[in-house]
Amino acid sequence: MKYELIVETDEGTRIDKFVSENIEKLSRSSAAALCEDGAVTVNGKPCAKNYKIKTGDNISVTVPEPKEYEAQAENIPLDIVYEDEHLLVVNKPKGMVVHPAPGNYSGTLVNALLYHCKDSLSGINGVLRPGIVHRIDKDTSGLLIVAKNDRAHIGLAEQIKEHSFEREYEAVLYGRLKENEGTIDAPIGRHKTDRKKMCVTFDNSRTAVTHYKVLSYNNGFSHAAMKLETGRTHQIRVHMAYIGHPVAGDPVYGPSKVITELNGQCLHAKKIGFVHPITGEFLRFDSELPEYFLKFIGKLEIL
Repeated sequence: MKYELIVETDEGTRIDKFVSENIEKLSRSSAAALCEDGAVTVNGKPCAKNYKIKTGDNISVTVPEPKEYEAQAENIPLDIVYEDEHLLVVNKPKGMVVHPAPGNYSGTLVNALLYHCKDSLSGINGVLRPGIVHRIDKDTSGLLIVAKNDRAHIGLAEQIKEHSFEREYEAVLYGRLKENEGTIDAPIGRHKTDRKKMCVTFDNSRTAVTHYKVLSYNNGFSHAAMKLETGRTHQIRVHMAYIGHPVAGDPVYGPSKVITELNGQCLHAKKIGFVHPITGEFLRFDSELPEYFLKFIGKLEIL
């Protein structure tokens, strides 16, 4: 695929950085590799990865078509909360990627599911995301549902679309919120300059609603529960940062001085509720807060 970019701002930025920020799902290292392979030109001429762009530069980027890849089964332990012939509910650990993608083709939840479920996973989302109805971020722990067949997948996806799917998270946030309870109704879309980030925006955005309730305050941090009315990418992380209380440990939407001991955002998908798409029974599950979460709260309480 070929991309044409015109430099209007950011003069003096390295081209590998500029290209990665303006082409969705292209990492900086991949952009640098494309420069080295001659797949990036400036005003018709190949350039080095450290070239500093200038206003008016016409940048052409040729990204090769992705290679066909099929996720492989791997014997990775799973924390299964519920399972029947149609679906299962898994408690995903922090640090595990949900499905294979460039840079993460093994060790994912899907690799583990393929080993556990064999051929019993819905195929609606293709060979890289079999069974995956909804996702949570790599460094977010907690519950998610996996469909074993297409009928279950369609029924679950319809509930998500209609916002009847219950999802409640808990997080540790920076600062003390002014109100103990509240609702954030602010649309979310792709960031204009950093294509890997989301933000609150009214341009090319989608409705996003998050309800929150503070559970406790400790030494400049708030422990809060959030219920999602919608399910946008990075919704809680974006919304809480938008009101000035980003999730503790968040390296993307939090302050520049990251709490490294958390190894990512302190965010857990704690509760989930839905109507079983085949039996019609309402199911609700609640997972315990993981060790990393409890350890951080305990540390705040004794400071």
